[in-house]
Amino acid sequence: MKNSQSKVVFDLKQPVQFLALGFGSGLAPKAPGTFGTLAAVPLFLLLAMLTPTYYLAAVIVMSIAGIYICGKAANDVGVHDHPAIVWDEFVGYFITMFMVPVSWQSVLVGFLLFRVFDILKPWPISFIDKKMTGGAGIMFDDILAGIFSLIIMHLIF
Repeated sequence: MKNSQSKVVFDLKQPVQFLALGFGSGLAPKAPGTFGTLAAVPLFLLLAMLTPTYYLAAVIVMSIAGIYICGKAANDVGVHDHPAIVWDEFVGYFITMFMVPVSWQSVLVGFLLFRVFDILKPWPISFIDKKMTGGAGIMFDDILAGIFSLIIMHLIF
């Protein structure tokens, strides 16, 4: 919700907002997307213990749920794709790291690659970011950034 100064106020007690804000990591005053991606790393390390089939299933479920989570959080505060909403960064990073051998180097390179694609938004990511709305729009540009990063990760590792 917005207060009288139009400052966005999130409520971490609301489960959807708690998830959308990456367990609070999206509330970082600077670079919330980077902090959101950083907060995704420990969860990735847990997911990496799964078989590829279960990992992929988990990412698909998180992607579909993310459409609702991000869309609802954005509607709650009246701002489409508010920077504090970072669930999409979590999913994008998980896609980046799919079936990549886990090492500190791969975690770091995946983090950097995903952030570059998410920040610079080369075509067609920028096109999707501008044209899609709602929860799907919030999620899909990061999914695409994750896919591009994933391709490069598999070429490197």
